[in-house]
Amino acid sequence: MRRGDVTRDDGTWTGLSLDIDGRPRPGLGVFSAGRRLLVSQQSRPVLLAVVDEQLDGVDFRRGDGYRSPVPPLRADEARALAGGPERWAHRFARHLVDSPDSPVHDGRWLLSCDSPLLRGRHADDSHAEHWGSMLVDGHPDGYIDWFLHSHAWEVLPLRPMPDSDDSRVKAYRKQAREGTLPPVLSWWVSGLDCHLILDGHARLAAAIAESVEPPLLQLHRTVPRDEWAVGVDQAVDSYASDLARFAELRATHGPTVPDGAAAAGPELVRALHDLNTARRPTWAWPLPGGEEQWRRIAREVTAGEEWPRR
Repeated sequence: MRRGDVTRDDGTWTGLSLDIDGRPRPGLGVFSAGRRLLVSQQSRPVLLAVVDEQLDGVDFRRGDGYRSPVPPLRADEARALAGGPERWAHRFARHLVDSPDSPVHDGRWLLSCDSPLLRGRHADDSHAEHWGSMLVDGHPDGYIDWFLHSHAWEVLPLRPMPDSDDSRVKAYRKQAREGTLPPVLSWWVSGLDCHLILDGHARLAAAIAESVEPPLLQLHRTVPRDEWAVGVDQAVDSYASDLARFAELRATHGPTVPDGAAAAGPELVRALHDLNTARRPTWAWPLPGGEEQWRRIAREVTAGEEWPRR
């Protein structure tokens, strides 16, 4: 794995770029059979989903097979890594690459603290109200409503959210008050158009209980390496052309023409930043056995119960 820090124009850290090799298939992956999706982890059904015919949303049903790719976090680790998301990103990256239960596979990924989940809170809403409203209701089944919620502003837990008086949540509530709460790790899945919680169900519950904004790291696929290389070359060529054009203008019209580097530099920085952060659709593999296999798995998960009910 190759990794590199991603920053904004002003040098602010926004994410960690991961370039993965030698992992052709993920341990936690999305499989498709037409409008039917299966999220499976090491052959364990984690989530069944059916996109409705009107494309307004997704019926889902959780299994009980999900295992986090991140081992339990200790309080002393949280204190040692507190102060910013960078060190947590490097720690999570190591576990995402090493764990057999991780969703990463060959290609380029981004672990980012700049997520749409952190935007859009109304000034009159508390953090508890805002984050509580983004949690998708229902256990073991429910509905992701694409009509009411846009821009992937929904969070789908992969296991039931713990209560505020759960022992783990109580421990994390203390860290939330101290400002040392480890980030919640989410994975944006395009086929569901929402964020799945990979690790941090109890931490998110603690942040909601304390009405504080939870620290967050979002995982998503980004520009493939071949497309990235072409994009870098194009951005550099465009920058060189702009420099030559501004130099010619300055030679003709004098110093009233802006310096080429100052005029074209920000555009180059933006283009390179976009290549490192642009979101790409989640890969989904065809489900062996297709719809018939999906239905068989659904019967096992629901113990023969009719689902979806709509």
